[in-house]
Amino acid sequence: MTRRRTVSAPVTFTGLGLHSGRPVTVRVHPADTGIAFRCGDSRVAAAPAAVTDTRWHTTLGAVGTVEHLMSAFAGLEITDAEVELSYPELPALDGSAAGYVAALRTQPLGEADVVPPLPRGEVVAGTADSSISVRAGTGVWSYTFRHGTGARTFTCRLPRDYPTEVAPARTIAVADQVPAMRAQGLGRGLDESSVVLLTRDGYANTPRFPDEPARHKLLDLAGDLYLTGIPVGLLDVTASFSGHSANIAAAVALLGDTEPAPIWSTRPRAPRRGWEQMR
Repeated sequence: MTRRRTVSAPVTFTGLGLHSGRPVTVRVHPADTGIAFRCGDSRVAAAPAAVTDTRWHTTLGAVGTVEHLMSAFAGLEITDAEVELSYPELPALDGSAAGYVAALRTQPLGEADVVPPLPRGEVVAGTADSSISVRAGTGVWSYTFRHGTGARTFTCRLPRDYPTEVAPARTIAVADQVPAMRAQGLGRGLDESSVVLLTRDGYANTPRFPDEPARHKLLDLAGDLYLTGIPVGLLDVTASFSGHSANIAAAVALLGDTEPAPIWSTRPRAPRRGWEQMR
């Protein structure tokens, strides 16, 4: 059994869309119907089947770059939230999930518990150059990141280590590719302080952790896999060199290899506190 949680009060974030650079306001509202994203008249529930693009980021329906906020939800064990956006892309903030974690305060959702679906065996996804292995476990997550001739592996226990060891890790860019990325409309909401810049010889700026790229890739992976609704503390995950496409493939395979859908407990639930009631 895992306790359902939502935010204790609406929380507002403002910033520039990570790739578009467009101003965006995000309001995270308490909810009791799972996690969903709303922009204008469009609303999409967080689920692997709703992913429409995995190039450079994860797009859910029409909403881009959801992975950092979904990762913060995973790390804080938030199961229910209504995310309202003024523009269909999440803001870059400082390139990590730390700003989300610092501001989101949570509370149990009444007495409602859930038995989440869990994989029956090992789920494997990836390509010849990348791999992801997921199985039911106790929250041991490991990611190996390779750049040039070097590789670093970061291992942690989730959700315990998430706020301090994972959330502060910033997004990654290869320094000599930045001009071309910006010309393609990518990374316009980032600057040198909100990104880890890689060169052939190491870092072009000061990292927050010696293995910050591996930590950020694990951050992304946690957000992408949390689209399944399975708590990160109930999975053991090992990944190498994977990106959003492989992450979502693993999420889809994970749901296809799980036990039946969640079974709600018979405990009385809290009164409905959906987004519509908070307006």
